[in-house]
Amino acid sequence: MKTKFYSIFFALLTTLMGEINVAAAADLQAQLEQFFHARFPDKQTSLAVVIKTPQEQWPQCQAPLLALSSNTRVWGNVSVSVRCGELRRFIQAEVQVTGNYLVSARPLRRGVTLAAADLRQTTGRLDLLPPRALLLPKDAMGAVLLRDLPPGQPLTSAMLRRAWVVKSGQTVQVLAQGVGFSINSEGKAMGNAAAGQSVRVRVTSGQIVSGVAGEDGVIYIAQ
Repeated sequence: MKTKFYSIFFALLTTLMGEINVAAAADLQAQLEQFFHARFPDKQTSLAVVIKTPQEQWPQCQAPLLALSSNTRVWGNVSVSVRCGELRRFIQAEVQVTGNYLVSARPLRRGVTLAAADLRQTTGRLDLLPPRALLLPKDAMGAVLLRDLPPGQPLTSAMLRRAWVVKSGQTVQVLAQGVGFSINSEGKAMGNAAAGQSVRVRVTSGQIVSGVAGEDGVIYIAQ
């Protein structure tokens, strides 16, 4: 009778442990998908998470703390820190993301300043794109192309540079601002700069100063 009782007990325990493991697996899968979904606010983007780490190595808790290092990509092969109390494990996963990305709408020549007619969005696997692929037209509009492109080529930031608002040798206005004062002067730019980039300027006194180019081509020097 006792032997039969233990057999039933262990059978129930084995079933229960199996159900717990299945529940934990489902929970972690759902938590990882929710974690990565939060990084893609575009509702047209869909993703799937394939966990590569064996299940027996997963931390077991209901509310693990998930984190990525700051330089980790949010798609493709990733390593996710999963913390359960004092226990921390790194889970390897593949994040497969489908969404919109930017391609050339027609053959484009090096040096062209990109306009809306040069660009179009298409849909596909974002995790299979080249590094630093561009997703939105605003990411490329007004930028200068650094190489020839055939139609349908995915665009990346490495293919573009922002348009110069200041060119070397150009006469520019220099504005120095501080608490309670503002000084305007004029000078010659000593290099090219896009908006937001630093550039050196030789002012009329002969002094060389450094400032940041504004969208309007004015060089701003903060004091």
